Amino acid sequence: MKLNELKPAEGAVKSRKRVGRGPGSGLGKTSARGENGQKSRRGYSRQRGFEGGQMPLHRRLPKRGFTNIFAPLTKEIALSVISANFKDGETVNIESLRGKKLISSRIERIVVLASGELTCKVTVNVDRVTKGAREAILAKGGTIQEPADKNANL
Repeated sequence: MKLNELKPAEGAVKSRKRVGRGPGSGLGKTSARGENGQKSRRGYSRQRGFEGGQMPLHRRLPKRGFTNIFAPLTKEIALSVISANFKDGETVNIESLRGKKLISSRIERIVVLASGELTCKVTVNVDRVTKGAREAILAKGGTIQEPADKNANL
């Protein structure tokens, strides 16, 4: 086989469509552009993102930031709130926080923050505990447990 003997596969190369060459060609008169309108004229090119006059998606969306409405609702609980509402030996978890009306029923995740001071020895079983809060809880003799169904929501 030589370079001059190479040919493309059968059916791979089509001859281009020659429009506007009379009625016998099947592509005469309007040259497959329809009757009137902007798209039938020379030099027409549609704007990027044009949606036929409807407000385009890039203008309908907010320009700054984004809030995922499907993200689980998270509430932060400070150590001072735990100190004020829990006694020694109690467990801090999502059910006990709901029972004391510290969070609403829609909250799905809890994060313990290290703001304030912890005055009681508690067992904490929440989704996340910050580094400072972890140190404060362990310094008071409390314990931190990982929730049993932590990977269930992932």
